[in-house]
Amino acid sequence: MEPFGEMEKFFEGGENAPIGFSPAVDIYEKGNNVIVEAPLPGIDPDKVEISVEDNILSLKGKMEKKSEVEDKNYYRRETRSGSFSRHIPLPVNVKGDKASAIFDDGLLKVSVPKIPEKKVKKVDIKVKKNKK
Repeated sequence: MEPFGEMEKFFEGGENAPIGFSPAVDIYEKGNNVIVEAPLPGIDPDKVEISVEDNILSLKGKMEKKSEVEDKNYYRRETRSGSFSRHIPLPVNVKGDKASAIFDDGLLKVSVPKIPEKKVKKVDIKVKKNKK
C-alpha cells in the first residue's frame, strides 16, 4: 500500500474519494439580529439542517447528484456533490430558539435574535476603617 494513495485518489477524484465542501459564510448584525448568509447553489433546502446551541450555529446538508441520461461522450465530467457540515461561533449571545431561516435563489439566510446586554449598574462602596 502506498502511503499517499488515498490522498492521490482524493485529488484525482477517484471513486472512493471523500467528497465534501465547506460553504463560505457572511456574518453581520442587522437591528437586533445576527444574520448568517451562506451561498448554497444547487442544494435542496429540504436537505439542509440548521440548529443553534450555546451560541454556535450549525449548518449541515447534502447535495445529491441527480441521475440523467448520459447521451454525451464525455472525456471528463466534474460535478460537485457530497455533504457539508459547518459550525459557526456567533459573536454575541443569541436566542437560538427564536432563529428563522429563508432560502432564496441559492442563498441561505439565517436570522437569530441577540440577547440584550444587561446594563451594569455602578455601585460606589465606601470603605470604613476598622477601629480597634
